Amino acid sequence: MLPSFVITFREVLEITLVVGVVLSYLNRTRQTHYNQIVYVGLGFGVVASIIAGFLFFNIAGSFSGRAEEIFEGAMMFVGAGVLTYMIFWMMRQKQIAQKIEHRVAKQMDKPHAYGLFLLVFVSVLREGIEMVIFLNVASLVSANSVLLGFILGTVLAVLLGYLLFKGFRKISIKHFFNVTSLVLIFFAAGLLAHGVHEFHEAHILPPLIDEVWNINPPVLADGSYPLMHDKGQIGILLAGIFGYNGNPSLLELLIYLAYLALVFLIWKRLNLPQRVKN
Repeated sequence: MLPSFVITFREVLEITLVVGVVLSYLNRTRQTHYNQIVYVGLGFGVVASIIAGFLFFNIAGSFSGRAEEIFEGAMMFVGAGVLTYMIFWMMRQKQIAQKIEHRVAKQMDKPHAYGLFLLVFVSVLREGIEMVIFLNVASLVSANSVLLGFILGTVLAVLLGYLLFKGFRKISIKHFFNVTSLVLIFFAAGLLAHGVHEFHEAHILPPLIDEVWNINPPVLADGSYPLMHDKGQIGILLAGIFGYNGNPSLLELLIYLAYLALVFLIWKRLNLPQRVKN
């Protein structure tokens, strides 16, 4: 549940922040007669995201056998790539509110409001499609409570966005994004490792060594999995968050560690200029 919760929380919060910044700007510049256009753009964006999600999940469910393994592996690679891009893109946005307001101001100079509608619609649709991809990938890794994580993430993100724009400025969005980024980095590393595993199953990538170790406890007499087995209750939770695998191949392990090393190196370099300034 945690990966789907964190993903939904971040994506919905980004949507809430964009819409909130636009509405705040319109209120401050006494152009609240455009608020309805913002709400229409938001509504159309949500509906389009739901349609995209419905189509995506139906297409994903149409594969079987080797094609399914290839599709799932490819989606995990795509999900990890988009997730990584999203994390670093957000780190580089120092004045995102001012940039959004500038884009709104440019649209207000035009004789029609189509641009404002498109600004909100495209922003919502982009985040919605990202969320569809991530939730699909999260369900491939661990299908447990994905819907619950989605619902909780949506409700809490909307609540936090509301509090922010009602004056609760002490809530640190930067700190929130840093913490969730750390969780998502490990999730992305796990996606890559799981993608490699799917490509092992499809005989596309060699394992190098089938099992570097195997710490999975034996299956219980009743056929159920022990808690710490990677298919047990705790194991599934760890797999969903950190990409835990009780018996990884050498290639899975190398990809997992190489990704973490590379991403944290980039993270450190991106944060270095801020520390020097401080």
